[in-house]
Amino acid sequence: MGNYEAISVFDMFKIGVGPSSSHTLGPWRAAQRFVKALEEKEMLQLVISIEVLLYGSLAKTGVGHGTDIAVMLGLCGEDPVTFDVNAIDEKISAIKHLGKIHLNAKHEITFSPSEDIEFLYSESLPYHPNALSFLAKFSNGESWAETYYSVGGGFVQKEGEDASASVQAELPFPINTSEDLLHWCRTTGMSVSEVVMENENAWRSETETKEGLLKIWQVMKESIYRGCHSEGYLPGGLQVKRRSATLNKKLMEGKHYTDYESWVKGIKEGGSHFNYILDWVSCFALAVNEVNASFGRVVTAPTNGAAGVIPAVLQYYVCFGGGNTDEKIINFLLTASEVGSIFKKGATISAAMGGCQAEIGVSSAMAAAALTECMGGTQRQALMAAEIAMEHHLGLTCDPIKGLVQIPCIERNTMGAIKAITACQLALQSTPDFAKVSLDGVIKTMWQTALDMNNKYKETADGGLAVNIPISLSEC
Repeated sequence: MGNYEAISVFDMFKIGVGPSSSHTLGPWRAAQRFVKALEEKEMLQLVISIEVLLYGSLAKTGVGHGTDIAVMLGLCGEDPVTFDVNAIDEKISAIKHLGKIHLNAKHEITFSPSEDIEFLYSESLPYHPNALSFLAKFSNGESWAETYYSVGGGFVQKEGEDASASVQAELPFPINTSEDLLHWCRTTGMSVSEVVMENENAWRSETETKEGLLKIWQVMKESIYRGCHSEGYLPGGLQVKRRSATLNKKLMEGKHYTDYESWVKGIKEGGSHFNYILDWVSCFALAVNEVNASFGRVVTAPTNGAAGVIPAVLQYYVCFGGGNTDEKIINFLLTASEVGSIFKKGATISAAMGGCQAEIGVSSAMAAAALTECMGGTQRQALMAAEIAMEHHLGLTCDPIKGLVQIPCIERNTMGAIKAITACQLALQSTPDFAKVSLDGVIKTMWQTALDMNNKYKETADGGLAVNIPISLSEC
């Protein structure tokens, strides 16, 4: 096979901090890269000032997404995987109060967030709507600037950098399209997850991959459990009331539990009637995205705005589908990641490029394929499920009120999860031979739809619900 982009399961699933992978995690990583580059050039100690410019969608919805907060934490050298999310407010307040920032925790300079982070609402760079530039001035009179693009899902690309020229692994089964994936499945007789695991072996040992995936699942479980036990209102001024804790309490009906395991046991004891399961799937998805909306730790899957779909469907599989083994959970995540990477290669996973079809739609397709394989479906049924899930998200706009990942984003995760389960069931009861639409066909259609979509429906808060809901935002 000629050129192909090697994307690992750990590129598609990243541990990070909400509320947005492209507007929070990406800029955080870009700021980290910039100060690291300064240090490598041995210029960090010479810096006297840093200016940050936010363009396009990053400017228009940056405050709601905490882009400025993420940039400051990145400049400080903090890491989104390990930084204590409970310390964010204190850290940012100190920078504002003292008027200083500690670059990479090694060099302090004067810094005023209101003056040194500029939101260029009417300017956009041609390569991608999510762009930010850093300009450092040095004590010797020189200066240095770099521009980065947050291209979705926490992926960051520096201007002038060829994405395909980044560290490439020689994969035994190179894949760009779903047809490529099916080719390898047919040739080897392996399942989707088995093909993906063989590719992952090009990066690291199978043991390391499995350990990493179980760590991903651990963070997903923690975000579900935390969300189901956090009450009150989400930050940002919309006064959105958390719902998952109330729903959890109602569904548990007074059952006693002390931790995640005993909680799951209590859920299983509640039965398996349709409304009960439906309520739990919604509860799981709401929980994750309420954590995400409040600067909590979640897994980008494949984005933060869509972070609740895959955990909700996987938790459904654990509680109601017999999926509570390490092997089944690992296979679920491997299959899901490959479907996500095919969407990234053939279309986009950035709402600023493709609307919400690129986030909730892709996450729903990923979950549908994964669940189908785990429930005994064939490779073709798994990809059929992914196609069905995306087909019924085509054209979905991204129109967050006040740029916050709350309305309609949180509820959309519940819908994406339910559609994934429905798509799985449809595929399991269908014969792919008779399918009229292929996954590659729907990916191509999704990309064409994205290109045709008006920019005001691409995470700008300039259209849709963002301008039609009469909510007082004076507190924001």
